[in-house]
Amino acid sequence: MTEPDETREPRDRLIDAALGHVPFDGWSDVTFRAAIADSGVAPGLARALFPRGPVDLALAFHKRGDALMAARLQTADLSAMRFRDRIATAVRWRLEVVPDKEVVRRGMTLFSLPLHAADGAKALWGTADAIWAELGDNSRDINWYSKRATLSAVYGSTVLFWLGDDSIGHHDTWEFLDRRIEDVMQVEKVKARLRENPLSKALLAGPMKLMERVKAPSRPDDLPGRTHP
Repeated sequence: MTEPDETREPRDRLIDAALGHVPFDGWSDVTFRAAIADSGVAPGLARALFPRGPVDLALAFHKRGDALMAARLQTADLSAMRFRDRIATAVRWRLEVVPDKEVVRRGMTLFSLPLHAADGAKALWGTADAIWAELGDNSRDINWYSKRATLSAVYGSTVLFWLGDDSIGHHDTWEFLDRRIEDVMQVEKVKARLRENPLSKALLAGPMKLMERVKAPSRPDDLPGRTHP
């Protein structure tokens, strides 16, 4: 085993040290203790950084993946792509930063537990929020929520497919992702036609007025699951 690089942030050292243990012991106390020993981070500091131990460590790993994806999007020029292809690219890049599928599989096991299900849902929402934010979404009404809810569903189903995909270059996963996004686009087209149709527009006038009153969070700190690099 190589000596820990003490010039790196303790948070990253702990995450990296844990990744070698997660495939065998999951995101568990056993892994957390091993990460402390391997990283050289003082136990007291490790507990201060991750008060709930392995749960907070798993969430930090997930958020770091969001930040890596966001950094790549910030330096890429996707202007020539259709918007649906930009979304697909962002989802693909998010999955490509994962060093080992098993750490994600073990994370899904952890967050499927009732005690941690809310944390898992918040992490999923955070990924969708990070993607929309980097793609320039500036919606402030109910669309802010509907876009993130829809993308959370697309991302979640894609992750499940990806975990079981052994095709070359994950070709089958990217085709699955394209189909899911196409399904969403079809729904959006139907909604657009309803808004344009005089009869449906009249029928939906009341509900739409109520929905327009719903506003997105006004401050970054208020965004549910917002990921900060």
